[in-house]
Amino acid sequence: MSEETRLFATPAGISLGALDTIEDGKARNVVIQLRAGRFHGFIVRQGGEAFGYVDRCPHAGLPLTQVLDDYLTPDGTMIACQWHGALFRITDGLCMGGPCAGQSLSAWPVAVQDGMLVTAA
Repeated sequence: MSEETRLFATPAGISLGALDTIEDGKARNVVIQLRAGRFHGFIVRQGGEAFGYVDRCPHAGLPLTQVLDDYLTPDGTMIACQWHGALFRITDGLCMGGPCAGQSLSAWPVAVQDGMLVTAA
């Protein structure tokens, strides 16, 4: 049995559903199956904006969370890696503390168009 290829980018124009499916100030896991493999990412909603990232910690290469959709600190102000405690800014993915300080999450371009989330270029 061959291992599924993990992708770190998606083509533009994939519909991801309505922005309102993500509660304001929360995050949601997204898995997209493409012919070339499977993409794992997550989206954080802040008001009418959405910030997308590849679900992979720059420190250890693991997914950030051990619990589905639990990407944020309890107060919702930062993205947190549950494995090693690294903290990342929501707006740009920069690590502000922890073992990968100064590194960044890999951005996954997403956009809000007429209330719908779509992958962007």
